[in-house]
Amino acid sequence: MTESRTDKYVGQALKRKEDPRFITGTGNYTDDIVLHGMLHAAMVRSPYPHARITAIDKGSVADFPGVQLVLTGQDVKDAGLGSIPVGWLLPDLKTPAHPAIALEEANHVGDIVAVVIAETRAQAEDAAAALDVSYEALPSVSSAVAALEDGAPVVHDDVPGNVAFRWEIGDEAALNESFRRAHKTVKVKLRNHRLIANAIEPRASLAQFSPASGEYTLHTTSQNPHIHRLILAAFVMNIPEHKLRVISPDVGGGFGSKIFQYQEEVIVLLAAQKLGRPVKWAARRSESFVSDAQGRDHDTETEMAVDENGMMLGLRVSTVANLGAYQTLFSPAVPTYLYGTLCNGVYKLPAVHVKVTGVMTNTVPVDAYRGAGRPEATYAVERTVDVMAHELGEDPAEFRRRNFIQPDEFPYQTPVALVYDSGDYEPALDKALGMMNYPALREEQARMKGGRKILGVGLISYLEACGLAPSALVGQLGAQAGQWESSLVRVHPTGKVELFTGSHSHGQGHETAFAQIAADELQIPIEDIELIHGDTGRMPYGWGTYGSRSAAVGGSALKMALLKVTAKAKKIAAHLLEASEEDVEHEGGVFRIKGAPGQSKSFFDVSLMAHLAHNLPADMEPGLEATAFYDPKNFVYPFGTHIAVVEIDTDTGHVKLRQYGCVDDCGPLINPLIAEGQVHGGIAQGAAQALLEDAAYDEDGSLLAGTFMEYAIPRADDVPSFLIDHTVTPSPHNPLGVKGIGEAGTIASSAAVANAVMDALWHECGIAHLDMPYTSEKVWRAVQAARGAQGQAADD
Repeated sequence: MTESRTDKYVGQALKRKEDPRFITGTGNYTDDIVLHGMLHAAMVRSPYPHARITAIDKGSVADFPGVQLVLTGQDVKDAGLGSIPVGWLLPDLKTPAHPAIALEEANHVGDIVAVVIAETRAQAEDAAAALDVSYEALPSVSSAVAALEDGAPVVHDDVPGNVAFRWEIGDEAALNESFRRAHKTVKVKLRNHRLIANAIEPRASLAQFSPASGEYTLHTTSQNPHIHRLILAAFVMNIPEHKLRVISPDVGGGFGSKIFQYQEEVIVLLAAQKLGRPVKWAARRSESFVSDAQGRDHDTETEMAVDENGMMLGLRVSTVANLGAYQTLFSPAVPTYLYGTLCNGVYKLPAVHVKVTGVMTNTVPVDAYRGAGRPEATYAVERTVDVMAHELGEDPAEFRRRNFIQPDEFPYQTPVALVYDSGDYEPALDKALGMMNYPALREEQARMKGGRKILGVGLISYLEACGLAPSALVGQLGAQAGQWESSLVRVHPTGKVELFTGSHSHGQGHETAFAQIAADELQIPIEDIELIHGDTGRMPYGWGTYGSRSAAVGGSALKMALLKVTAKAKKIAAHLLEASEEDVEHEGGVFRIKGAPGQSKSFFDVSLMAHLAHNLPADMEPGLEATAFYDPKNFVYPFGTHIAVVEIDTDTGHVKLRQYGCVDDCGPLINPLIAEGQVHGGIAQGAAQALLEDAAYDEDGSLLAGTFMEYAIPRADDVPSFLIDHTVTPSPHNPLGVKGIGEAGTIASSAAVANAVMDALWHECGIAHLDMPYTSEKVWRAVQAARGAQGQAADD
């Protein structure tokens, strides 16, 4: 029987309900699933950045033990499968074909050119390594800037000059006018280098096919199972959508890299259909480096103008965005609508103009990676703000404070389309400065000047747009998907509750946070609630998890469904109590008549009667469940201030991240413990970009950082303990008032650490800017060159 309760769950730092199965090793990941008769697939990947496939000799592995099938691009073509589509379109966008298996040309190292299916994984991999594939190497290019040069190698014949799109936003004439009357301007060239997501669980897919029913089942590591089903069924496999069930079980992290439709998912479906047996593929980590969508890779020039009072007049941003060899699901949106529209930041900027050129290269495709456009925008804006503050001789905190949008100016229309819902930026700044004892840090920095070790203090005030919405608006902007979310709340006769959501959890803690929302609305113990997600065969349609939309959009859909359930439950309770609804209150999990506490019905009483239907109000349907669809009215706009403190050894160039503090505002916190964990992980990822990670390619397109021997992810001793706090400014656009927190740490921390390094180098050597990552060699060379120049100037 369901018990009543009086305490509140929302706002409590509860431990996650889902964690026991993860920490005890009983989680159910795609590669854990073993089906009777299961075969294994191994991909044959191009070793060349660009090459013509001249021949594939299937017979070269025909006699290998266990080999059941070899697939090539011709087999994909003969099966009538479609190209993997792009999910966001821009005017005049060039979208070269993206087949599941390359037919004539391989366009990046790791592009799939053939597949071997065998009885065991080892047999499949041995045969794949031995398959005879002949190539003719073609000219290739890895840098987007180089790909725009005259005479650069052409990646796709149907993308002239390698330009996939040209996009701009803002009033250029107004910006030019602001620069004509400027007191001071600064110009900064920025490189936001490429990253590889490296989730703890590599991608995996397992497909089944039933010849009797013509139905497919795909278990896969997906952040949005319904999107996968829609794309695979309607655009690639050309089958009825109801004939494909996509199940995304426990997923060990995504960070954006598991949003997209990948070639391997198509391949295992085709192989399962051809062989009538289940087929599994699970990536080796080395495959992830050359097949998972990568992030960032912007070359940008910014220019800022201020008046004689240090008030910002305008910001110009020009970016060349590397898209890689193919356009994937959101790739056109990330460097445009998720980037250019955020270049206003938290400032009263009268004029902003952003130009973006999307460029194809012979590299792994680039798409959303934690933050997806917002970290790139924050870095561009906040580095430029710091350079301007230094040029003006002002404290970076006070320069920001003077230019903040004020609380009474919301909703705030920016020059680059967005309307910010709510904000109060100064309290977050003040709390962060106090938490870090900012004046003492500046005093310590002055004392250390000229010594072997120098100090840098990096400050940023960020804003992000998340909770993607509304569907009609994003549709006008090019999205080929909706941005609403759904939820089904099902109350069983015993009062136990199942929540079905179209959102997907892959580390965010939905099973706990969503249950907290439901437990408070239904006023029942959280133990009586279970969240169901990740299975298109069980849950209503939904658009998945990305862009920090789960709480703001998925949680809001859940709240609306819960309100329907409690409204019906109250009607039943009033009927059973022979009272009017207005005289019945729902408190502590019990429905009682106001002023007559002895006359009551428990949640169990109501749920049981809803199903027995022996005594219901006239014309009421039996059962107690409800579905709701929520389409947001606007994005939500979290914000905050992050401060990083670094110590640089000028003899070696080593940069140590010594302290880090942040104050984020994501509206009301559903679970502070989960929010803190999200911020911790985000800071670590963003700081790693600034100091360690770099998906470096050579000029032709060979990945130079293709293992953890060359690609440096952070260790425990690379990051300090974080100081974390919050302010609370609710969003007026959703019933929970919540904003996103899952990407905030990454959006802010790269720029904060970069500003800290450059703050140290500016005060010590007058160096205005260096590009990330701040490796020891790069920093050491810059310091030695600057000090040498200073010494030469003194001698002269």
